[in-house]
Amino acid sequence: MRPEEHGWVGNRAAVSRRQFVSGLGAGFGAVALNALLAQDQVVGSGADERTPLASPDRGVNPLAAKPPMLPKSAKACIFLFMFGGPSQVDLFDYKPVLQQSDGKTIQNEFRRGAMTAATLQASRRKFAQHGQSGQWCSDALPHLAQHVDKMAFIKSLYSDSFAHGSALLQINSGRILQGHPTLGSWVTYGLGSENQNLPGYVVMLDPRGGPTSGAANWSAGYMPAAYQGTVLRSQEPAILNLQPSDRSTRQQQRREIDLIRQLSGQHQASRPGYSELESRIASYELAFNMQTEAPETLDLSTETQQTLEMYGITEPKPDWHSLALGPSTFGQQCLIARRMVERGVRFIQIYSGGGNAGGQNTWDAHHGMEENLRLHCPEVDRPIAALLTDLEQRGLLESTLVVWGGEFGRMPVSETFNTGGKPGGRDHNPKGFTYWLAGAGVRPGVSIGETDEIGETAVVDPYHLRDLHATVLHLMGLDHRRLTYFHGGLDEKLTGVVEANVIRQALRG
Repeated sequence: MRPEEHGWVGNRAAVSRRQFVSGLGAGFGAVALNALLAQDQVVGSGADERTPLASPDRGVNPLAAKPPMLPKSAKACIFLFMFGGPSQVDLFDYKPVLQQSDGKTIQNEFRRGAMTAATLQASRRKFAQHGQSGQWCSDALPHLAQHVDKMAFIKSLYSDSFAHGSALLQINSGRILQGHPTLGSWVTYGLGSENQNLPGYVVMLDPRGGPTSGAANWSAGYMPAAYQGTVLRSQEPAILNLQPSDRSTRQQQRREIDLIRQLSGQHQASRPGYSELESRIASYELAFNMQTEAPETLDLSTETQQTLEMYGITEPKPDWHSLALGPSTFGQQCLIARRMVERGVRFIQIYSGGGNAGGQNTWDAHHGMEENLRLHCPEVDRPIAALLTDLEQRGLLESTLVVWGGEFGRMPVSETFNTGGKPGGRDHNPKGFTYWLAGAGVRPGVSIGETDEIGETAVVDPYHLRDLHATVLHLMGLDHRRLTYFHGGLDEKLTGVVEANVIRQALRG
């Protein structure tokens, strides 16, 4: 079936070439075309996987649950984001040659096209193979090492930017420039949410601060604001402006919303197909309903002491370093993520590391690899292991996709460029780094792709970030080729115009 035969392409009405040309006459073409293309409906499922399709105009909540395009899809995604760039050669990508070459000088591309003499720096961590699959993991993550049989490691990812700001935007939105919808926006645009009393897309930040490039990392871009991430703060109130400032009762709020809905309905009656008012009303309804369900979701007092201890929530804050948090904060966020998955939230992203890049407050280990690992690995190791255990015990791992990684990896050489000559750190490396996936539809216990013998550049089965995005969408039941949004004259996609490929080795069955 051709797109024009179905009647919709992406979020726009199909229009023939003759109609298009004739509509341009008398200077009214832009108005007519804009009316035809103004709909923002999500693509749906169809028989031909190459054809972008769309559901009919609902004129209702933009976050209403929608059927997936593909079978065997995950219901939710938890994206564990290590802001700053975790070091693959110190965590999962064991390189014997690097270990044997400590102190040797090589020519290193420390920025795109800029070469310099640099000294190889072996990892100071001890590596071992774990599980039945024999996956490598260092002693920096002893709890996660017990779960490698659940994971698909992609060790040959690469991206386009050496800089935090643009690299963050690329992993989150597929572009190195702001203004585009983020991964969570695309997922909620494509699938909606199973709980209309909670946001479909939630972001939890590190208490040390937000990431470089800020809110653009959870923005809906040119999509309606309904698809942007809702930030849960690490301190109270977790959600800003959740309660009415004028102390009006719920009954008063209910009457106010009902009146607005009635007036909007009268206004919309003469404007069929115009969905902005319904979308706005849906946001009011969500805010109203969140006043009761969000506090309950965030309340961990109903969890058992055993569960709190498993996530590391009862651990006191370490006193050996002013930036150390210990596992308590990230553990609370991971447990809240599990509670949100139970309640139908579609996409949850949790940041480890926060504030300005360049310091030890993030995974940006310019000023000392060992200190950085000692700070951040204990903060996430137990909580992530507990999350995987908890999801599995509750039967949720089979329907939840868990993604781990950062904006890039680290170089195998000792950094001196940004440290005034002080050795021991590692610089940014977008040329070859590691992500892992676990849960719904993921083939467990596999290692995909390789970097070179020192861990610098992806050389075997290299995959761009757009391929990772295509894979995540696929596991969520969405086809990256058909999931489009019409904007600025283009059928925009998360993966852009360059061909992207699902990483099939990471898929089960």
